Amino acid sequence: MNKRFIKSPSLPALTSLMAAMALAGCSFIPAYERPATPVADTFIPTLHNAAASDRAGTVAADLQWQDFFKDARLRRLIELSLQNNRDLRVAVLAIEQTRAQLQVRRADELPTVNAGISGTRGPASSGAIASTYTAGLSVTAYELDFFGRVRALSQAAQAQLLGSQEARKTVQISLIASVANTYLNLLADDELLRVAREALATRQESLRLMQLKFDNEAASKVDLSQTQSLLEGAKVALAQGMRQRAQDENALVLLLGQPLPPDLPPGLPITSQGLLPDLPAGIPSEILTRRPDIRQAEQQLLANNANMGVARAAFFPRITLTGSAGVVSSDLDTLFSNGTTAWTFVPQLLLPIFDYGRNSANLESAKVARDIAVAQYEKAVQTGFREVADALAGRATLGEQLRAQNGQLAAEQTRMQLTDLRFKHGAASAFEVLDAQRSLFAAQQAAVQVQVQQVQNLVTLYKVLGGGWKE
Repeated sequence: MNKRFIKSPSLPALTSLMAAMALAGCSFIPAYERPATPVADTFIPTLHNAAASDRAGTVAADLQWQDFFKDARLRRLIELSLQNNRDLRVAVLAIEQTRAQLQVRRADELPTVNAGISGTRGPASSGAIASTYTAGLSVTAYELDFFGRVRALSQAAQAQLLGSQEARKTVQISLIASVANTYLNLLADDELLRVAREALATRQESLRLMQLKFDNEAASKVDLSQTQSLLEGAKVALAQGMRQRAQDENALVLLLGQPLPPDLPPGLPITSQGLLPDLPAGIPSEILTRRPDIRQAEQQLLANNANMGVARAAFFPRITLTGSAGVVSSDLDTLFSNGTTAWTFVPQLLLPIFDYGRNSANLESAKVARDIAVAQYEKAVQTGFREVADALAGRATLGEQLRAQNGQLAAEQTRMQLTDLRFKHGAASAFEVLDAQRSLFAAQQAAVQVQVQQVQNLVTLYKVLGGGWKE
């Protein structure tokens, strides 16, 4: 029987192993400090006063979307999108993928034990064929993490997992806002179609009357042509509105991930959505904790910071252990019944001496990747600041714009009524009537557009303040 595997464990070997594992606590990951916020301390005071109203009330990030949206039809659409939207599904699956990758990295911190059976046959010194069979447990190339390389990889994977969780929140927030804004677009489309159909009916009647006057030589060819042009313009607006509504409905179907169900509850008009107009914005630094996209960027920065520890540890020795314990026999039939206990222990130390600058290049790459992550984090903060500031500017100005637009609409309606009355009494020309119709139609369209912009701005403010996700 071959005796070369038979050894007894020595106390110095075990002591060295325990000491090595006890010393495995060093880390070369740089100390993390959150970058300074590259934004102003307050939002633009000329458009928004954050001192009073914006420091009171429910914070958007703490307000459930079911409480923010009052329209039952819209709430049902949001529920369907959260169940079926494919982007959200991909974000959820990405979390599972990064969680599995984290488990792989954590498994590297502990020895992997395998069970195996092997056999060898070859010529012996006597000229006969010698056989050796072994069975047992083995550990292959387990790395003693003296310098924290394996733990740094695990910490990077942990940050990636947390980042994917924040990405999922970002997708949900964006999805809810997109569904709401698309739904509001549909409401605006319906209102614009109603205005276009009313204008079309009015201009058809105007053309009929103008044609009678022209036939009786009471109107010129120019008047008739202008009336026809105005009628065709209404037809153009109606066709455009129908196309836009179909496209907006297609966009909503894509967001839902399924066709629109026929049993949706009744909805509310644009002017009765009842969204909270006084969401507190707080101070710019608070967006760091409210917005998951910024937290995701910070987790990416932490991951790159950990990768620097990996690159630094590559300059130092890597110690691995390979060992096995089991039984050995020259006869396969008696391997487990009459085999001899055997074990092997093979430590290995690899010290990089000359690698053509590979480790230095990896470290430089890791530093640049961290600097890129810092810039991306700062950009995320700046983008968040800009989005909140834009939404606050809209909240401060769209209300006044809508009041002015409604005032203009009322004036155009009065002008249309008076011009039509004067025309019937021969005190106004056909050109004045057509011009009043054209101006009234434009004012009606503008009023609807500003109405939907104001409500959508509140949805956007809710989104950029971190609303739509609550733990």
